[in-house]
Amino acid sequence: MGRKLESGIFKGLERSEKKIWLSSPTMHGDEKRWIERAIDTNWVSTVGENIDEIEKWIAGFIGVKYAVGLSCGTSALHLATRLAAEKLYGQARPDEGTLRGRKVFCTDMTFDASINPVAYEDGNAVFIDTERKTWNMSPEALEVAFCLYPEVRLVIVAHLYGTPARMDEIRSVCNKHGALIVEDAAESLGAKYLTSLCGGGKDSCQGAALRGSDNSGVAAQRAGTQGAAALTGDCVWRETGALGDYSAISFNGNKIITGSAGGMFLTDSKEDADKVRKWSTQSREAAPWYQHEEIGFNYRMSNIIAGVIRGQLPFLDEHIAQKKAIYDRYKAGLSDLPVKMNPFDEDKAEPNFWLSCMTVDPDAMSRSVRSESEYIYESEPGKSSPHEILDALTYFNAEGRPIWKPMHMQPVYRMNPFVTTEGSGRGRTNAYIAGSGEDVGADIFSRGLCLPSDNKMTPEEQDFVIEIIHRCFA
Repeated sequence: MGRKLESGIFKGLERSEKKIWLSSPTMHGDEKRWIERAIDTNWVSTVGENIDEIEKWIAGFIGVKYAVGLSCGTSALHLATRLAAEKLYGQARPDEGTLRGRKVFCTDMTFDASINPVAYEDGNAVFIDTERKTWNMSPEALEVAFCLYPEVRLVIVAHLYGTPARMDEIRSVCNKHGALIVEDAAESLGAKYLTSLCGGGKDSCQGAALRGSDNSGVAAQRAGTQGAAALTGDCVWRETGALGDYSAISFNGNKIITGSAGGMFLTDSKEDADKVRKWSTQSREAAPWYQHEEIGFNYRMSNIIAGVIRGQLPFLDEHIAQKKAIYDRYKAGLSDLPVKMNPFDEDKAEPNFWLSCMTVDPDAMSRSVRSESEYIYESEPGKSSPHEILDALTYFNAEGRPIWKPMHMQPVYRMNPFVTTEGSGRGRTNAYIAGSGEDVGADIFSRGLCLPSDNKMTPEEQDFVIEIIHRCFA
């Protein structure tokens, strides 16, 4: 960016006085009301009206029977993973994790919070390569992984940047091999997927639709939808968070709905919901004193945090519409450049468009290289690179971010197995063999970036961002 800045390519553009954020919290006023009620009534710990109300709201909206408020999305993923492992392998000793010595198939291109619970439970993550259609787990690579590791019985699937994975194909593979699914919907609250396999085919889908309609009815109020689960022929539209055997969502500070923190575990099983509530409050037993028969955690949601979320939830559809408008403006405004927006299956998925992202076409990539913590690139006329664009955005006071670095490339997981559609993705080359095959996640990471996607960004501010990107290719 330095050379292009010096060349005058950015002449006439002035640095934005106001920061243009990647994705910041959007407050509406009711958050303060519910926080003050919690304080005024002295319900400021891990019980209270705010928690009860948002659990009811989320369960009805997503179309599950039970939602359990937890301290963060990571804690929800941890307990979902622990519960799935206990169902599969039995209760572990207090000094061991429930996955000790077991492999788990995991989404590769995601935030490490999706994966770390496997390590918390002494398991071994096997990373499944990404597909280009959705930037999520490749069902074809998952099938290959089961051929390599037929003993695996647990799969963790994340919906990247609010875009649903191809869950029917993934569910079909998992059903074939008797595997459970932990669904990481941390980034995708409000996204929907058209499914024919909600755990057991058409009949179970219809049952799920009925269960969704029996809840609070909140989802039925959504503009343009027919409720939490709406039948379409032999298929059903379902919210992400209702597509796994065990599911989790997040209310982190930059999510589409935020409590500054917080997460939820989602299930149709009362037994599972009760177990997670127990574990999240240090596994205290029903005794006059503090008695514990299982390892527990301090994971329950605060009623204060729940107050922020309670004030946010009525605005979810508004936030999604704003995020979609941002995505559509980028798609139109960048259509004359050699770039592509993050994709989704237009027939079977309705993302929440949490973050708008793009990749630079291979022929338009200027030369660049990264170490574990630094980068360098060459400025070339008519070409650009993610870091040149990110540096330009930073210079003009706008925030972008690299695409999630795939887990198989992370130093902490560099010894874990990695599977592509062609087999093991590790050690495919040596001094005598050029190597073949494609590492999709690594390619997207090398050419991709997340664009400013704040729902408070004005069209004029977005036009400014689009102009900066155009000049990077000058």
